[in-house]
Amino acid sequence: MVADKPADSTKEENNQTDILSSTRTVIKTALEKLGYPDEVYELFKEPIRMISVRIPVRMDDGSIKVFTGYRAQHNDAVGPTKGGVRFHPGVTEKEVKALSIWMTLKAGIVDLPYGGGKGGIICDPREMSFRELEGLSRGYVRAISQVVGPTKDIPAPDVMTNSQIMAWMMDEYSRIDEFNNPGFITGKPIVLGGSHGRETATAKGVTICIKEATKKQGFDLKGARVVVQGFGVAGSFLSKFLHDAGAKVVGISDAYGALHDPDGLDIDYLLDRRDSFGTVTKLFNNTITNKELLELDCDILVPAAVENQITAENAHNIKAGIVVEAANGPTTMEATKILTDRGILLVPDVVASAGGVTVSYFEWVQNNQGYYWKEEDIDKKLHETMINSFNTIYNTAKTRKIDMRLAAYMIGVRKTAEASRFRGWV
Repeated sequence: MVADKPADSTKEENNQTDILSSTRTVIKTALEKLGYPDEVYELFKEPIRMISVRIPVRMDDGSIKVFTGYRAQHNDAVGPTKGGVRFHPGVTEKEVKALSIWMTLKAGIVDLPYGGGKGGIICDPREMSFRELEGLSRGYVRAISQVVGPTKDIPAPDVMTNSQIMAWMMDEYSRIDEFNNPGFITGKPIVLGGSHGRETATAKGVTICIKEATKKQGFDLKGARVVVQGFGVAGSFLSKFLHDAGAKVVGISDAYGALHDPDGLDIDYLLDRRDSFGTVTKLFNNTITNKELLELDCDILVPAAVENQITAENAHNIKAGIVVEAANGPTTMEATKILTDRGILLVPDVVASAGGVTVSYFEWVQNNQGYYWKEEDIDKKLHETMINSFNTIYNTAKTRKIDMRLAAYMIGVRKTAEASRFRGWV
């Protein structure tokens, strides 16, 4: 049996085409404002390498199912490419391309010696057994093993992948390489060379950005009403961190619906009952839709789920004073302009969610030197990096009178553009 594109793939691909197109538009504008010639944009608008692979896996019923996987390597002028691998039925080639470009921007924003990479496999891990997931993980590494590695392209966890999947991938790569090579991948279990703080890094980075944003807007996080769309790894940890900081999390959601309580949700209770994919709303009767969640009355809105959630259709209905993007691409270009014109502070994904790649870099450094840091050291380094990055982008936006997204793209693209220029590529 061959797994082709899912039935709703046309709609998914149209959405991802928009994401890739809008990413290119902002990249082009950023490069123009920085004074780079057109050939730099021509180099940056596509990954330097895009790989499509077919992965045969023997399923539990004895049949062979063939999955499609991708790996994009956007630009390696600065150093090896870096980026996660997602397992999701909606993965497309265009989505992976766009995400690899965003990884280049994230690495530039937090000043890491990386270019952007991204991978994905069209599958639904919620419908697969543990053994089938292992077979798929190992098969993907075998398919891309010649173009990845600790000095070429370094994978990491992403949507619906975790430290166990990274462990299988590392083990498979080590077998092929005939050498124990923990630096091949990040997001591993600590006993296999993983780093303290990696699992919570994205959520911690978003939390730091939220605290900085509230300072800029002149109010305290303690007592602030927060809505978090998404209750997966990033969304659940984020909800916990905000709850512990004294914020009132009044709404959360998963793929099946959303919960709302104007007095604040019991986050610890929800965390105890969520499954491994972040699903918890099925346990409740009085749920609301994700659309209703986004338009709730709150101080801070955090889209931490999927792309294209805040659009021209609902941007005028957003009641939050601050929107912080924990997900990749949750706000369209049109919505970005609407929110900015309304005086809403929008903290874009390429800075807000950069905590993950920052601590992945720390993990890679520790693997390379064979010396491992304490969690408090990781937290301190992450805190300094995120605050510096946020303030650089915020000040750039204010000085140039542009929105935060364009400011972030300008900061993010400069390092790779300069490296490409010095190498003589452009």
